[in-house]
Amino acid sequence: MREYALVLCVAAAVTYLLTPLARRLAMRIGAMAEPRDRDVHAIPTPRLGGLAMYAGVCAAFLVARQLPALSGVFKYSDVQAITIAGGVIVLLGLVDDKWGIDALTKLAGQVVAAGVMVLLGLQLLTLNLPGLNLSLGPEGVPLTVLLALLTVNAINFIDGLDGLAAGVGAIAALAFFAFSVSLSSGSVTNGIQQDRISSPTLIAVVLAGACLGFLPHNFNPARVFMGDSGSMLIGLMLAGAATSLTGQINYGNLPPATALPALLPLLLPFAVLAVPFMDLLLAVVRRTRSGRSPFAPDKAHLHHRLLEIGHSHTRAVLIMYGWTALLAFGGVAVSVSGGPVPALGVIGGVAALVLVAASVPLLRADRSAPP
Repeated sequence: MREYALVLCVAAAVTYLLTPLARRLAMRIGAMAEPRDRDVHAIPTPRLGGLAMYAGVCAAFLVARQLPALSGVFKYSDVQAITIAGGVIVLLGLVDDKWGIDALTKLAGQVVAAGVMVLLGLQLLTLNLPGLNLSLGPEGVPLTVLLALLTVNAINFIDGLDGLAAGVGAIAALAFFAFSVSLSSGSVTNGIQQDRISSPTLIAVVLAGACLGFLPHNFNPARVFMGDSGSMLIGLMLAGAATSLTGQINYGNLPPATALPALLPLLLPFAVLAVPFMDLLLAVVRRTRSGRSPFAPDKAHLHHRLLEIGHSHTRAVLIMYGWTALLAFGGVAVSVSGGPVPALGVIGGVAALVLVAASVPLLRADRSAPP
């Protein structure tokens, strides 16, 4: 655990120290986010924070490679695959942050990055379900690419408020890290190679460190944006961690009592990113019904709606954090407790608090309305 803490600190420190340099580079080359109708910032703001985040990720992986307990992870191709594919998607984001590219070209670049990840050996190979073990052949490739595209665009879509994508990414990565650690220390690791489980754990903790290191520069009022280079990197690394973990559990070695929590490698990525996925789905439906492209930008995302009902910028971001943490760590709590019942009370109580916090402006408006 101390080695995980060390690589998290390395990723955070390198990202934090290099972000001002990325900001200056963005200002020098003109990679600026100009205010648009759908944006909430009022002045041009430098992008390219994703470059500093990627540097932090690479530095943390280099340190992890020298540590005794984590060096075994590098016998597998997962970390190498996510590093190279991450470089491809950061380069794509850099081009978009500087010159801007159309949605279809960006989607094609995302497919290329996900394809590189698959070619380097990080893909869904099996789907183990209770009573059913599915060995994936060629169909594992499109399923892996689809998971990556969904996650990348879900994070990209919510990157609309200062600190939102970085905070959600950190919460999601920490929840995934906690779940992976619970697997590696519990009975559900029967039949799993310990080094293999450490791959997604390492990817998740490094991503959390990069997000936490960038957040002080990006929280409201933001001095720099991560840009598409950062948001797409977060999405790809989350998808890579989920892909690395999914399919590693042999249900034939598990007692029936552990079947439900062991299913969470399949379910947790969707629980962790339930809020971004919901925002993505609503955006696609909303734009398609109005006859526009699913990728056409608008100002009707969940965070925009929170602003419309009267929340401040910071409060809207904190509410989104609360929703994400509730769903993500609620899923982890189900795993740790061995079933859903012990966790329902805590999850329900936290959900009620988040719901009340989100509804405060509406409650105030009703109270002040004339009878």
